[in-house]
Amino acid sequence: MTFDSENDRYQRFSRRTLMLGGFQAFLMTGLLGRLYYLGVVQADQYKTLSDNNRLSLRLIPPVRGKIFDRHGNELAINRKDFRVHLVPEMAEDVNETLASLSRIIDLDVEDIERILKKISRQPKFVPVTVAENLDWKKFSKVNVATTTLPGVRPVEAEARFYPEAELVSHLVGYVASPNEEEVRADPVLQLPGFKIGKQGFERGLEEDLRGRAGTSNVEVNAFGRVVREVGRNEGQEGTPVTLTIDLELQRFAAQRLGDESAAAVIMDIYTGDVLAAVSTPSFNPNDFTTGISQSKFDGLQKNIKKPLFNKFLQGQYPPGSTFKMIVAIAALEEGLIDDSERIHCTGKVELGSSTFHCWKKGGHGGLNLVNSIAQSCDVFFYEIAGRVGIDKIAEVARRFGLGQEYGIAFGNEARGLVPTRDWKFAYTGNRWQKGETLITGIGQGFMLATPLQLAVMTARIANGKQKVVPRFVYSIGNREGRAPDFEPLSVNPRHLSLVQEGMRKVHEPGGTAYLNRLTGEGMSMAGKTGTSQVRRITLAEREAGLDEIERTWAERDHALFVSYGPVENPRYALSIIVEHGGGGSRTAAPIAKDLMRKTLELDPMSRPVSIELPEVEATTEPGEGENG
Repeated sequence: MTFDSENDRYQRFSRRTLMLGGFQAFLMTGLLGRLYYLGVVQADQYKTLSDNNRLSLRLIPPVRGKIFDRHGNELAINRKDFRVHLVPEMAEDVNETLASLSRIIDLDVEDIERILKKISRQPKFVPVTVAENLDWKKFSKVNVATTTLPGVRPVEAEARFYPEAELVSHLVGYVASPNEEEVRADPVLQLPGFKIGKQGFERGLEEDLRGRAGTSNVEVNAFGRVVREVGRNEGQEGTPVTLTIDLELQRFAAQRLGDESAAAVIMDIYTGDVLAAVSTPSFNPNDFTTGISQSKFDGLQKNIKKPLFNKFLQGQYPPGSTFKMIVAIAALEEGLIDDSERIHCTGKVELGSSTFHCWKKGGHGGLNLVNSIAQSCDVFFYEIAGRVGIDKIAEVARRFGLGQEYGIAFGNEARGLVPTRDWKFAYTGNRWQKGETLITGIGQGFMLATPLQLAVMTARIANGKQKVVPRFVYSIGNREGRAPDFEPLSVNPRHLSLVQEGMRKVHEPGGTAYLNRLTGEGMSMAGKTGTSQVRRITLAEREAGLDEIERTWAERDHALFVSYGPVENPRYALSIIVEHGGGGSRTAAPIAKDLMRKTLELDPMSRPVSIELPEVEATTEPGEGENG
C-alpha cells in the first residue's frame, strides 16, 4: 500500500469520526438543553403536576350559623358528627367495598341501593356519603379498616341539631340534602353530607346562615388516605340569627295547646315583635337532618291534624265573630251607626227567601254597638253589614292587616281572602249578592284569615294609631333589625274606643267570655270570641239543637279567640284557633286566658334582648256557634 492511499484512508476516517462526534455533540447539546428546559424553565409547572399526584385540595363545609331566641337560648346549633364518605374512582370495587363496610356500620340493602344510585348520578371523583351520625366505636372501626378499603374516608363533620325540637319546628324549620336542581346551581352543595335549609328560617335565611366554604390541602397516599395536612383556609362561619321569640312563652303556649290541632300567636302591639308562634301538633326537625324514614314521614303526612302544616302562617280560616270589630269600625267610619242606636234582635233576619239566624235562638233583644260586640249578636252585624256594603268592609279589613302578606322571611305565607264585588265577578263570573254581605258581617262566607293576621288585626285595634306589622327576626349577626316606622292607622279614636269597650265587656257579666276573665293585680284583658262553621247547618239540625260534641271531629266548628292586655295600658295581643274545637268561649277563651296571664307575668318586652354575638364580617357573596 502506497503512502498516498494510506493518507487518503486516514483522512476519510478522520472526517467520519469528526462527523460522528459532531452529531453526538449535537445530540448531547439538545439533550442537555431539553433537560435544562424541563428542570429549570418549567420546574414550577412540573412541581405542580407532581404535587397534584400526592396532594389533594378539598373543600371544607362551612359551619352553619346558630339561631337564638331573644334571650340567647339556642334554637339551632351544630354538633360533631362522625361520617363515612366513599370516593368511587379510588375504590377497586365499589360493591365489594360497600359489602365490607356493611359488616362494620350496618348498611342494609336499601342503604346500598341509595348509595349506588347517587354514585351513578355524579362524577366518580365526587365523594358520596355512606353513613353519618355514627357512634365513636363504629367510627373507630372504620378508621382501622381504611388500609384495606381504598376510597373510604372517615370524616369528622358538623351536623345541625335542634335542642328544642318540636317546640320551634314550624319557626326554625330544618335542613336536609339539596336536590339535583339545587346542586347544579352551586358546586359547594356537591360536598358529601352537605345540608341546606328546607323549611322555616333555615330556608328563608339560608344565604346568611350557610357561610362560605374553606379549603384543606392534604397529602394522600396511593389509597387516598390522608397522610398530613399541608395548608388550610377555614372559610367563614354562617351568620348567627336572633329571633324575637321568647322561648319560655313559646314553651308555655305549646304545652297549653297540647294535642289540639291549633295555632296561637302572641305579639307586641307597638314593635310588632312576635313573642310566640305555635302550631300544634308539631314534628321533630332532627328527624329530617339525620334522614327521616319513609314510614315515619308517611305517618306525619297521613295524620289528620297535619303536624307538618304551619297553621299560624299558612292556615286560612273564616274568622267568625272575631271579624265583627272590623264591621263595626266600617259602619262607624261611614257614619251609618253611632253608640246610641239600638237594633232589636229576634234571633233571625229574613232576606228574600233566605233566613239568617243568630247564634242565640230566642234573640238578644235591643242592643247598642258596644253590647252587640260583648254578646256577639249576629243579627246586629247582619244589619250594619248590609248598610255598609262589602267594598267598604273590605277596605277597612285591609287597613287592619287582613288579606295581605307581611313579607315573613320563611316564605309560603298565606294571604287570606277579603272578598269584594270585583273579586267575585273576576273569579266566579257571578255578581255579588246582598246575602253574601250579611254573612261576611259575621266573618263567614268567602272571608278567610290566618292566625297571624288576626293577631295583627288585634294589635292595630289595641294600639289605635299605627299599622304595626309582625317581626320575627331581631338581628342577623351584628345587624339589628329595628322595628320600622309604621304607617298611621287613620281611624277616628272615638270609634276605636267604642270597639275597645265592647271587647272589654266581653269579659264582664253578659259577655261571651265572662267566665274566662283575668283577675288579680295588673291582670286584665279585652277580647272577642269567635266560632266559624266548617259546613252549612241544616234547618233540621238547628231545630234539633245538635251539640258540637255530638258531631264527628271533622264536622265541628273552629273555635277562635283574639285578645289584648292589659286593658288599662295595652301591650300584648294574641290570637288563637282550635280546629274543630267547637264554641269559641268554651274552647279557645280558656286557652287565651292562660296565655295572656302568662304573657303579663313574664312581660317579655320589659326584659332586654340579652345575647352577645361574635363579630361577623358582612359579606355580599353569595256561622256562629252557640256562644259566639
